[in-house]
Amino acid sequence: MLDRIIKFSLYNRLLVIALSAMLLVYGVYVSLQLPIDVLPDLNRPRVTVFLESNGLAPEEIETQVVLPVETALNGAPGVETVRSTSAIGLGMVFVEFGWDVEIYKARQLVAEKLQTVQLPNGITPIMGPISSVMGQIMYVGVSADTTNPADLRTLADFSIRRRLLSIKGVSQVIPIGGERRQYQVQVSSQRLKQYKVSLDQVENALSKASQNTSGNFYYEYGSEVLIRNIGRAQSLEDLANTVVTSQGGVPILLSQVADVKFGSAFKRGDGSINGKPAVILAIEKQPGANTVGLTKQIEQACSELQRSLPKDITINPSIFQQSKFIQASIDNVLEALRDGFILVVIVLFLFLMNLRTTVITLTAIPLSLVITALIFKVFDLSINTLTLGGLAIAIGELVDDAIVDVENVFRRLRENQQLDTPKSTLRVVYEASSEVRNSIVYATVIVVLVFIPLFYMEGIEGRIFAPLGIAYITSITASLFVSLTLTPVLCSYFLKIKSASKQSKGFWNRISTIATSETDTRLVKWLKTKDTRLLHWSLNRPKAIIGTAIVLILISLGTIPFFGTEFLPPFNEGAFTVNLIAPTGTSLEESNKIGTLAEKLMLQIPEVEYASRRTGRAELDEHVEPVSRSEIDVTIRPDIERSRSEIIADIRKKLSILKGVSVGVGQPISHRIEHLLSGVQAQVVLKIYGNDLAELRSTAQKVQATMQGVAGITDLTIERQTLVPQLLIRVRRNDLQRFGLQAGKVTEELEVFYNGKITGQIYEGQKSFDILIRTNERERSNLEAIRNTQISTPEGELIPLHQIADIEQTMTVNQVVHENTQRRMVVSANVQGRDLGSTVEEIKQKMSKVPLPQGYFIVYSGLIESQESASQLIIFLAVFSILAIFLVLYSHFKSIAIVFQIMLNIPLALIGSVVAVMLTGGTFSVATLVGFITLTGIASRNGIMMISHYIHLVEKEGETFDKPMIIRGSLERLVPVLMTALVAALALVPLTLDPQAAGKEILYPVATVILGGLLSSTFLDIIVTPVVFYTFGKKALETYFSLKNRQDILS
Repeated sequence: MLDRIIKFSLYNRLLVIALSAMLLVYGVYVSLQLPIDVLPDLNRPRVTVFLESNGLAPEEIETQVVLPVETALNGAPGVETVRSTSAIGLGMVFVEFGWDVEIYKARQLVAEKLQTVQLPNGITPIMGPISSVMGQIMYVGVSADTTNPADLRTLADFSIRRRLLSIKGVSQVIPIGGERRQYQVQVSSQRLKQYKVSLDQVENALSKASQNTSGNFYYEYGSEVLIRNIGRAQSLEDLANTVVTSQGGVPILLSQVADVKFGSAFKRGDGSINGKPAVILAIEKQPGANTVGLTKQIEQACSELQRSLPKDITINPSIFQQSKFIQASIDNVLEALRDGFILVVIVLFLFLMNLRTTVITLTAIPLSLVITALIFKVFDLSINTLTLGGLAIAIGELVDDAIVDVENVFRRLRENQQLDTPKSTLRVVYEASSEVRNSIVYATVIVVLVFIPLFYMEGIEGRIFAPLGIAYITSITASLFVSLTLTPVLCSYFLKIKSASKQSKGFWNRISTIATSETDTRLVKWLKTKDTRLLHWSLNRPKAIIGTAIVLILISLGTIPFFGTEFLPPFNEGAFTVNLIAPTGTSLEESNKIGTLAEKLMLQIPEVEYASRRTGRAELDEHVEPVSRSEIDVTIRPDIERSRSEIIADIRKKLSILKGVSVGVGQPISHRIEHLLSGVQAQVVLKIYGNDLAELRSTAQKVQATMQGVAGITDLTIERQTLVPQLLIRVRRNDLQRFGLQAGKVTEELEVFYNGKITGQIYEGQKSFDILIRTNERERSNLEAIRNTQISTPEGELIPLHQIADIEQTMTVNQVVHENTQRRMVVSANVQGRDLGSTVEEIKQKMSKVPLPQGYFIVYSGLIESQESASQLIIFLAVFSILAIFLVLYSHFKSIAIVFQIMLNIPLALIGSVVAVMLTGGTFSVATLVGFITLTGIASRNGIMMISHYIHLVEKEGETFDKPMIIRGSLERLVPVLMTALVAALALVPLTLDPQAAGKEILYPVATVILGGLLSSTFLDIIVTPVVFYTFGKKALETYFSLKNRQDILS
């Protein structure tokens, strides 16, 4: 079949060239249309269920609201994890599905399950919009010099937010900060008593005051006219003049029993930029939206809005943008791709010293890249650091197949020129291409096999590295296709060898000869001379060579267990996320002071450009955050000199003066990945499961104390599930009976008094504002005022609350967290100055001595859980891949001995890889293991080329099995082996330079391992493979030929 492809291409040369040109043009067009992102799609299917339940305590939310929902959803098809948080007046349930579940199917399943849940009256589960933790792509800040906070928030809600939501690709815009304006009706118990008006009458009047109704139609002169009944209040004055009731024919107006005025809605969150109050809009994108393109649209919209705003109001879309990191990462990887290409060109020309052969070989790169872009389009993949990284790693190998083909064709054409009756150029090209086709194809098949583990990796690590594998395999396979089709065609056109008599004389010819050399270059001659001496020396010392190789391999294997481990190398995002957790019970006002101070302290650091703070929870946010918690996004200037770790250390030092405040420092995207893995923004996460909250807190404190003694641990925090004060009002039923009151009626009235109730809206054009009724500030400002709250009786009398209820101060939990229906508490930390694996291992050793209460257990979650599971799976699947390589090679060579000699390059490559890891920090990560997988295939290619050529010389050219044959075969394969190895290695060099550059961090371990392995395997392959084949190959060849003869007889 392969012969037919080569033959067809040579018989239809113009067609092949035309199709290649068309493919190149179309591929370039498609590649320019592909979406751009920093990482592959990490949006795990997740559905968020909001359970608003005003007035209920966390324990009531847990048992009456959240638990029934959890029970219905837990164990449903495709559901992997159900997490929940029960806070004051709010329950949130997060349902995470398997990666293979389509998000709309997941939402449908949740909606169906919610229909079966019975919840208390007034509580309706609401599913949040489609979004993800990774989908929050930027923050837009809105600040003002003179505009008041209420007008600023109104502008942000009804002008800026609506404009941003209209942009295609925006899923949600979540505002925090400023003051939400309300029409407030603050009733006075004294005035209610004075006018003998009940709270029910006021509430009913307000409801009626915000209603319009329809009157259907009336008909006149053959036309119908719509009847509208307008009764809705349209201003503060309309509300104030609303009639509540009438006594003796005298109307009692709302303004007589209540203060009617503008006010601010009760809030549980606030925002600021660089220590100045502001409204911050968090922008979430829809799944699949192009982050870079969407950011540009949002910036354009903000620029247009800015021109229409008052001069003192500023819209700042630059306080945090994922696209900055994306663009920096893509630029850096593209730069590495470009530099790698340049190095490939230099290596090819130095070895070939022939423009024609160099150009023919290089055509494999652009065609392979555009074919890969077309595959990206088919599989809906984006251009990101991993897909580009796959291409950057492969770029040196894209010319490998072409190198082998072109070098062999060129050599055979030179030999053909020396014959008395030379064959036609087409015939020589066909035979030379067919000669190497098997080694090329088998080498490519092996590369594909070794990447199989990447597609079986589960979880987030699979989502990250599978696109790298797709890019690598697709481009390598495309280069094989090019080497079988276009490369022979171009060789037939441009590699026609001229006889010396036909070459022109003169200066320009001498210049041309330098660039189109048809003999070995000086470099090649020098290398062959040195290799000849080396081969003679090594073939005379087989035991020493083989023994040394075995010792080096064993030392390398023995070194691996002493390396540190981590999940992924740290990113360099150009931004930090600082979490401040004040003591539980801290008010929003106090948290604002702490947050503002923290912002000002961090702005003293020269590298800090912006510090944008979000304290507490935004109204539409799916994260249940207390007002004691602040998250500050710190944007770093691009032209910094200090390293990321130095800046983080400086931030921690500056914030150390915040006594009693827990500080955690990370990076935005890294934090989101951590949250995806464990639901907690930290590197080390210990989840303690149990039933009793007090016991959970006690156990968590023991865990924290144990972890404090572990070197490298920083930002150590216990999840804040603690007791907070509450005022408990418990009605006395005997006294209720005495006054003819119902318990439910009293508690509803108390809810209106203290919490307030929305009775309608007032519309100002396209803006809507809530109408809130509650008691005035004086009557709920202290315990005594609350005790004397006036409750209306059925007879119209007003009695103080303390006559019918016991009022006492007690303690309650601030929130209750569940995972898979079980209560759990988290102790979390980050790691600094030490690898993750050894740190967690020490924690486990110390924790093994800590007794746990009966029925309680600890789960190590987050990065370490993913790192351990991914590493185990990769190692298992890598063994499977090596076995598959063995079977593929055996199916061709039919000799176990030959196969083992080819695969000897794998442990030879391990030597250089281990040295490379040791020199670059001595830490193994999932990225490092991916590098080892890639190297396995690359290393096997060289062995195939060398040994298959030995077999060819004996089988096809009549060479006897002796040292001269080994030397000849080694010298004839020296150039392609060195060229393929060097172009693959040098193409990786740009990725190993500046490993802290954005985009290169995750590729650096991969590139380093491959580079080190290629250097050792290539150098040792030149020495060890000839010696091993000379020592053990003769018997293996006899077996090979006997089996092949038997096969020929049978066929």
